[in-house]
Amino acid sequence: MPDFEPFDPDARPVPYMVGTETSPFEPQIVEALRTVYDPEIPVSIFEMGLIYDLRIREDGKVKVVMTLTTPSCPVSEEIPGMIRRALLAVDGVTDVAFELVWDPFWKPEYMTEESRLQLGLW
Repeated sequence: MPDFEPFDPDARPVPYMVGTETSPFEPQIVEALRTVYDPEIPVSIFEMGLIYDLRIREDGKVKVVMTLTTPSCPVSEEIPGMIRRALLAVDGVTDVAFELVWDPFWKPEYMTEESRLQLGLW
């Protein structure tokens, strides 16, 4: 897959905000990401604020830039495969690239209000 632009943490706010991409695939891609859960946390990776950027091409190629809550996350090896399977199930998505970043480091404030309430952090 041809390279996407490198992730620039200063170019867009994190976590990813719905409506950032103008692709007609964006709503389905976000919905698919909302089905991916860290097995240890009952909140989706999207609601956790772990998705920092999405790049969606007209040809259906998608790049997901994300972080984890900690570099020592025990499911760090599983998450990319979970994301890939969820996104390839979206009609029109042809390929998925994945980039794990640590800048900026994840903060609980990135979680949605609903997810903070669900985990008792509010």
